[in-house]
Amino acid sequence: MTESFDHVIVGGGMTADAAAKAIHEATPDASVLIVSADVDAPYTRPALSKKLWTDPDYTEADNDLGTVADSGAEIRLRTLVESIDRDARTVTTSTGDVIGYGALLLATGGSPTALDLPDDDRVVYFRTAEDYRRLRSLSGGGRHVVVVGGSYIGTELAAALVQNDTRVTLVFPDDVLGGSVFPASIASTFEKAFEEARVELARGRRVESGTADDAGVHLRLDDGSTLDADAVVVGLGISVDDQLAADAGLTVDDGIVVDEHLRTSDPNVFAAGDVASYPDAILGRRRVEHVDNAKSQGPVVGRNMTGADEVYDHTPYYYSKVFDISYEAVGTLDASLETVVDDKGDGEAVAYYLGDDGAVEGVLLWNVEEARDAARAVIAAGVTPRDELAGRI
Repeated sequence: MTESFDHVIVGGGMTADAAAKAIHEATPDASVLIVSADVDAPYTRPALSKKLWTDPDYTEADNDLGTVADSGAEIRLRTLVESIDRDARTVTTSTGDVIGYGALLLATGGSPTALDLPDDDRVVYFRTAEDYRRLRSLSGGGRHVVVVGGSYIGTELAAALVQNDTRVTLVFPDDVLGGSVFPASIASTFEKAFEEARVELARGRRVESGTADDAGVHLRLDDGSTLDADAVVVGLGISVDDQLAADAGLTVDDGIVVDEHLRTSDPNVFAAGDVASYPDAILGRRRVEHVDNAKSQGPVVGRNMTGADEVYDHTPYYYSKVFDISYEAVGTLDASLETVVDDKGDGEAVAYYLGDDGAVEGVLLWNVEEARDAARAVIAAGVTPRDELAGRI
């Protein structure tokens, strides 16, 4: 062992930032090391597909979270933790350093889902600030960018690009954009917004493979058709990075399994953020890949690393904003579930998603603000008669 820290955090995202700041607030003299594979210090991730594209006064400098200044942590960028020795309480990094820890936090997040595409600078698997900068350099000037994926990341990127002088084709598997997530009436409204913005929609299609040459990137779709583009950006979600934990003998199951205190099966090792499978107080065990969860779990796990025994009892939400549409969601959004839509007029609606037993499993707040707590209360209430749902929020 060459050095030791009171607290070592693996991962350099928003969870790491929040945890480091909480540790510093609770124990100002404690030493904290953040080991991150990223090339940038922690930043606000949602802005990479939203605000940085739509607000000309908001810059990457504004997007920096100020982790070092506010937490006193040391950050080592471009560095991976390759193994954990739980008996010795050390981690070994890709640079060969062996580092001791008092408490260890795994906030490793995930890696973007990849496709059979060439290893080319014009193919971007969107995840980091470096990816944002690269996509910026490939867009604008009327260039053609294909966006692969119709989820919240793909749709946000398509909206961002088309509003920045870029021709956009959006490839997605649903017959209607958002059709697997939103009730039919809302999905139709959602798709119309993209059509009006002149986003070209490749409905019901998946990318099978691609090639690249001096002329651009060439995609082959599952129906045999092709698309030629100046660049391609993929937003198909992530594969959870829990192998480090698994190799260390920690319990994993679609993420690192933690208890209500965000402790793993080793009392000296914690996990939080996208990688953590935790027991939600309302929805049961789940893993959440959204910023509210990262920002909420980070402070709790940071304090618990210093000796607190807090329960993480927050049910997170997620949100998206494209064009003039803003929506938030709590729980499970799956259009295959029975839905009840409360149309409030003026483009506002609340959709309730019902499980087989009639209990509300998810709530979509469509252009409805300041109603997340009400949505949580409806889910926590369990079964609510259908005719009583309208007006609950």
